[in-house]
Formats: sequence, structure tokens, C-alpha cells
Amino acid sequence: MPNKIFKIDDLVIRNGIFLAPMEGITDLPFRIICRRFGADIVYTEFVASEALVRDIQKSFLKIRVVNDERPVAVQIFGSDPNTMAEAAKIVEQAGADIIDINYGCWVKKVVSHNAGAALLKDLPRMNAITYAVAKAVNIPVTVKTRLGWDKNNIVINEVARMQQDSGARAIAVHCRTRDMGMGGKADWSYIPEIKKNVEIPVILNGDIDSSETALKALEVDGADAIMIGRAVLGNPFIFRDAKKYIESGILPSKPNIDERFDIMIEHLKMNVEDKGLPRGLREFRKHFSGYLKGLCNASHYRQKLVTLDDINETLDLLESYRNFLKANLEAYN
Repeated sequence: MPNKIFKIDDLVIRNGIFLAPMEGITDLPFRIICRRFGADIVYTEFVASEALVRDIQKSFLKIRVVNDERPVAVQIFGSDPNTMAEAAKIVEQAGADIIDINYGCWVKKVVSHNAGAALLKDLPRMNAITYAVAKAVNIPVTVKTRLGWDKNNIVINEVARMQQDSGARAIAVHCRTRDMGMGGKADWSYIPEIKKNVEIPVILNGDIDSSETALKALEVDGADAIMIGRAVLGNPFIFRDAKKYIESGILPSKPNIDERFDIMIEHLKMNVEDKGLPRGLREFRKHFSGYLKGLCNASHYRQKLVTLDDINETLDLLESYRNFLKANLEAYN
């Protein structure tokens, strides 16, 4: 059993498993649920520093923090050190426990503005941003990045050292290059060498999608904690199950029908309460794929669910599907 310690100031976490920041996914309701199931730190969706400084209200909704989700890291991105520093002050005032800087987003709309993973091609600017943000606030500043721009430009060891020197208190590494996007296989073999270069905690991210891979990732030399992304979609149980497996070595059984549907419905209701109708219901549609993944006749029910704008009709259909599965337990199992 691993015994990894993640420590920043008074925050000490043993065998830490963190919720990765994901645009359109890690909103307030989902963070609260993941925290309840054992995520040790939850991260917000990334927020544009320019939007915060310009007082765009939609961005402020992303940085709302409540006690039920602490400790929470608010992730910001941008290309200008001064703007990032001002945004960091706003985030600190909003109540964040940690400010995380996004140096890993690979999508064109971010990279084209010289933010996210684009800064892997401009290390002096990256370091200037981290330094400015760290100087501007009193809470810890961490960073999340990738191995490099492409396989011919792996710069993560240099990045880690320079980020530590610039004031970063931890570094999360998505073990892919920018040009890989979310494709290919994450290469965890870089983690031990990264850790040799820094004293700050190193968080391993990439291709952790089960209790078994969570344990393997924590066992990697140099990984002080791990971070789970896409595998959490519709599956907050992964935090609880991975922790049980890491502590006991016994694989937990998968959630039963009632637990799976109860959490899905609670999540749906929280989303509607938080965002109102029809927005809360429509934005929840992307979660149906995760919650219903692998279930008998899932595509049939999902196709209906994503067309509904009435919360009562949606809940009735979910209960109908639940009853169908309970009447056909062999199909569920």
C-alpha cells in the first residue's frame, strides 16, 4: 500500500486523489458530489483572467466557493502577468483555498490567445505569470501543465524547476504533450525525473480511469498525489472505490442500481436548483452518458432524456428506466 504525502502549508493529504479541472464539467454541484465521495481537492472549471478583470458575471459564477467543497482550487488562465495577478486577487477574495494556473489546455481557442499549453513555447512568460500571481496573493499558487508542446519539445523538467523558483507550490502534470490532445497514451515515466528536479509536490494526471490504475499511478516513484479527469464523468464513485482499493487491496463492487440512480437524480436536482430551468436541465444532458454508461438499453433512454425540457418528465423517465433495470438484474450485472 502506498504512503504518499501531499503537503502545502497546513494542508496535508495522504494518498491524495484530486478532481481535475474540466470545462463544462467541474461546476459547483459536481464538485460538491465528488468531494462527498472522497476527492481530496476539487478544481473548478478554468476561468479566463480577462473576463474576471472585466467583471463579466458569467465568469464569476465559475468561482463561487462553498464550505461543502473545501479544499477547492480555482483555476485561471491567461497570457498577461498583470491581468493574471489581478484575477488571482479576485479569486482569493472569492474564498478559494488554492489558485491553480492552467498551462495545459490544448484547445485552439485557448492556445490561439497564447494561453494554456501555448506557454510551453514561451517559458519566460510562463514564469513571469506564476511569479506575478504568487506575489499578488496570500494563498498557495499551483500549476497544471503538460510534458511539452510535442514529442520533440519535452520541456517538463525545465518547466518544473522554473515554476518552483517562480513561486508555484505544487505542479500537476498531464503526461501528454499538447499535440496529443486527449489521444494516445499518457506517459507516466517522466514523473520520477520531474520529482528529482523539484522539492514541491508533483501530481500525476492522465489515463487514471479505475481503482486499479489509481493504485498504479500512486505507486509511481515521484507521484505525491494523483488527479482524475474524464473517468469521473458520471462516476463520482471512483474516488470512494479507488480509496478503498488502495487501503485494502480489495476491489469494491460496482454501485448498485439504486445508488447509481439516486446520485444521478440528486446531481440533476442540484444542477437545476443552482442554475434554474431550462438551463440546469439542458446543461446536465452531458452527464447522462457517464451515469448510464454500459447499462442495458442506455442509448434508447438517453436519446429520449436529451430531448426533454421538463424536469418532471425527465425524473419520470429515469424512474421508469430504474424499474426496467431492477426487473432485469442480469442485464445490469
